[in-house]
Amino acid sequence: MTSGTETQRPARITFDTSPDQYKHWKLEVDAPVARLTMAVQENEPHRPGYELKLNSYDLGVDIELRDAIERLRFEHPEVRAVVVTGGLDRVFCAGANIHMLSSSTHAFKVNFCKFTNETRLGIEDASEGSGQKFLAALNGTCAGGGYELALACDEILLIDDGNSAVSLPETPLLAVLPGTGGLTRLVDKRKVRRDLADIFCTTAEGVKGNRAKKWGLVDHVAPRSKFEEVVQKRAAELAASSPGKASEGITLTPLDRTIEEDSIVYPNVSVEIDREERVAKLTVRGPQGDQPTDADGIRQLGAAWWPIQAFRELDDALLHLRINEPEIGLVLLKTEGELDKVVAMDGVLEGLKDDWFVGEVRLLIGRVLRRLDLTAKSFFALLEPGSCFGGTLFEMAMAADRSYMLDDPDNPVELALTAMNAGAYQMSQGASRMETRYLGTPEKVGELLGDLRSYDPADAEDEGLVTVVADDIDYEEEVRIAIEERVSMSPDALTGMEANLRFPGAENCDSKIFGRLTAWQNWIFQRPNAVGEKGALTMYGKPERPVFDIRRT
Repeated sequence: MTSGTETQRPARITFDTSPDQYKHWKLEVDAPVARLTMAVQENEPHRPGYELKLNSYDLGVDIELRDAIERLRFEHPEVRAVVVTGGLDRVFCAGANIHMLSSSTHAFKVNFCKFTNETRLGIEDASEGSGQKFLAALNGTCAGGGYELALACDEILLIDDGNSAVSLPETPLLAVLPGTGGLTRLVDKRKVRRDLADIFCTTAEGVKGNRAKKWGLVDHVAPRSKFEEVVQKRAAELAASSPGKASEGITLTPLDRTIEEDSIVYPNVSVEIDREERVAKLTVRGPQGDQPTDADGIRQLGAAWWPIQAFRELDDALLHLRINEPEIGLVLLKTEGELDKVVAMDGVLEGLKDDWFVGEVRLLIGRVLRRLDLTAKSFFALLEPGSCFGGTLFEMAMAADRSYMLDDPDNPVELALTAMNAGAYQMSQGASRMETRYLGTPEKVGELLGDLRSYDPADAEDEGLVTVVADDIDYEEEVRIAIEERVSMSPDALTGMEANLRFPGAENCDSKIFGRLTAWQNWIFQRPNAVGEKGALTMYGKPERPVFDIRRT
């Protein structure tokens, strides 16, 4: 439920939907196989000003796709294979809509690419964590973001009709990059030879049929006469190779949310915005009342069980801050509740991790925490009287760029470590936040996790679990100065600094996409060769050719 008025501000974008509201996707379930069919309605763009021709997509299309993937995991755990195909004749997907991109602000383009890639990562997470394998059944043209969607799937089947090709034409046509992971997935995930990848990524028309298979760009090809037969065969084989989880899921009920001009409030999460200071306070409330401790009781609560409800709300709040509040540069992370109840909830999350629903909730929490890691805002965690930064919620404090803890004997504050800090919620680079925090002293991780307990401010400071501990005389002033200093700095420099500092250690495919590809795309989206008056993105679809500044930078 959304209420409130919008005065002198752009209409807020919301990210929740449901299958009965889909305009661009059709979800069909015939367990153990489901089919997601992309049939984009060209006259239903997310905002006016362009047409979604040839199954090109915009944010609205991807919001529906994200919803479908989440519902398959929670509402249809009996599904073991998902076919992703196109609903238009001879077209799978032409990629992100170019006119949408060329008419969007820089901030929107970057956040759109980030959200789109997180949705692709959700497909890969569903395959690895939920055992739902994805088959991209390319029934026709597959270009740009369409091929990036296919790359996120476990297998790619391309129709061999002499015309249909896969392509990543962004560099030759638009002077930008396949910004949702195309380059990295091509060479890291599919392990395509880099010289072949170089030709592929600079050939606008792409690669067809058996050549695409030989180069490793697709896994299978099939003529039009046998295409659907092969789709069904491969989907059945993928389903058979995946262990089943459950026969009955839970319903993802709509979020209960009230939006006002400077706040957004959910049952377990609230956001308060100070526009003058460019600061938001995001508070997560811990579990209230008695919580079930057995699998049957938890499933009866379904989406109302505190961990899934609270983190779905947190996810929505983070997306809201990203896309609707670009001028808010600093988010203060706070918690409210009883630490003992958070620790007890973590005991249930760990003790029942083999239950399909509890396991899915753990995976959801991991995705939301990674969304926090990847959000281009500064985060300070404030550990104050009444807070409950324990275990799962302490992951938020470790995700923050800094943490401040009040040391006041008259108003004691504690944090707690639990088994959930031992790697249940890995970061994008594949390490836990504890491992990342103590990269230079890895033995410390074992010591701390071998003695799971609560920590008062002195102990927390000694163990390096928080950044700053201050007494009741200095705490408010220290936090105030830190906030004022942070918001006075260049947002561009802070975004670059934070992204570099948050992910130390070895890289993997996911961290390369966000740390390397997204950073470059962010820069390229501002360059005249792409978005200038004669840039390729600006000139797309016009008779004139783009004009490039030929100097390498």
